[in-house]
Amino acid sequence: MKHISILVPENAVLGSIEGPRQVFTEVNAFLESMGKAPVFKVQLVSEGNAVPVYNGIYQVSAVPLSAVSRTDLVIIPALDGDMAQNLERNKGFVPWIVQQYKNGAEVASLCVGAFLLAATGLLTGRSCATHWMAANAFREMFPDVNLLEDKIITDENGLYSSGGAFSYLNLILHLVGKYTGRDVAVFCSKAFQIDIERQSQSPFIIFKGQKAHADEQVKKAQEFIEQNFQDKITVDELAGMLYLGRRNFERRFKKATANTVVEYMQRVKVEAAKKSFETSRKSINEVMYDVGYADVKAFRTIFRKITGLTPIEYRNKYNREAIALEA
Repeated sequence: MKHISILVPENAVLGSIEGPRQVFTEVNAFLESMGKAPVFKVQLVSEGNAVPVYNGIYQVSAVPLSAVSRTDLVIIPALDGDMAQNLERNKGFVPWIVQQYKNGAEVASLCVGAFLLAATGLLTGRSCATHWMAANAFREMFPDVNLLEDKIITDENGLYSSGGAFSYLNLILHLVGKYTGRDVAVFCSKAFQIDIERQSQSPFIIFKGQKAHADEQVKKAQEFIEQNFQDKITVDELAGMLYLGRRNFERRFKKATANTVVEYMQRVKVEAAKKSFETSRKSINEVMYDVGYADVKAFRTIFRKITGLTPIEYRNKYNREAIALEA
């Protein structure tokens, strides 16, 4: 039987505690209905017996960390509020998580629970996902972690993470499938109505630029790109505008924003195109020209690379009025 320890840190989001507990419990019930033995023993574990979660709105009872000497899977839920304060309040979990991992346990973080997992040092040099809205803050706090902003799930060396919000359920299904088989995971996907095949959070990302850095010249370049995205801007033009050599400018830009200059320009253009697809009745070609592209194939390729959807798929997903007009 797999022993699962769902952590209950202070300021945890209640849904990311109750959601996993409910899914694993349902798996046991499903197996028992087929005459099979239950697979999971699920416990809520914390530093105290009653813990305030979700900004103190709820109290959750849990067994203390000291009562759990060994476990098979540690689940770190999402945390609500200021992340630096959350990490300070919940630093008592860190040595316990590290020790359990050394003892052979696997560890999974849900949404912004990735911050607490990263604070253990276990993710250094490894890949991780989190909510796209927290990506910039995560990179700033944990520059040695390879953040995969578009991923729903990462799975590396017994360490798992999930993308934002309710996409943690995709990670829970991934774990169910790993421990009990694909057929049980499919059953859970149907019972809880979770899209088991979803692998990217790219269609949901709103690009706001990475400006949480101190390089003022890079910020000037970012602002120029954002104000003139419809024009053809070259890297040399930007470097010359800032009186920097091209290689030095590109190095500083990548360090400050986690994007190359060209990637940043592409993301700004695609974000403008997304907003137009969501709110206007313009055709694909009209939007393409508005954001500075003249090649349909190039626009389609870049748009799909960034959003995970073609321009038509994106418009059809988020602009029902445009579909109705064409019908």
